[in-house]
Amino acid sequence: MKTMLQTSVFWSIFLWILPVGIQHIESGMGLNPFEFAGQKHVAVVIFVCASVLGLASGLTMSARGVGTPLPLDCPQKLVVTGPYRYVRNPMAIAGLSQGFAVGLGLGSIGVILYVVIGMFVWNQWVRPIEELDLLNRFQQAYTEYCGQVRCWIPNFDGYQPK
Repeated sequence: MKTMLQTSVFWSIFLWILPVGIQHIESGMGLNPFEFAGQKHVAVVIFVCASVLGLASGLTMSARGVGTPLPLDCPQKLVVTGPYRYVRNPMAIAGLSQGFAVGLGLGSIGVILYVVIGMFVWNQWVRPIEELDLLNRFQQAYTEYCGQVRCWIPNFDGYQPK
């Protein structure tokens, strides 16, 4: 339940309130949304696929990790199943993909730029803190996992514990 609440808050703020605010600023500056054939359909497909990944990741973390994705209630066990079997950061990939889909659906360069900045911030500042915490808590198991599963690009062979 805590994971679903966190997801709802995250989606409301980062995928609705901030993008609508950015779009409002663009409109006030006289910038028109971009458009192309099939744009809304492509955006919906990306958003739905990314949402499924995000929900599956959060629920897997809660069920297998005995905790939530929240840093204040982090998992007690290293999660290496579900989406985590193939890529180390499925929730980040899902959230960034959802943000891109929202920007695409709105036709907003500003929202897409917001996602790119968010990706950079997450990769440069948040990810190293998370990884250090995981290394400190799970030591050799996390090192082995990192040796087999990449951060951003899925390994379709999946994690194979030794």
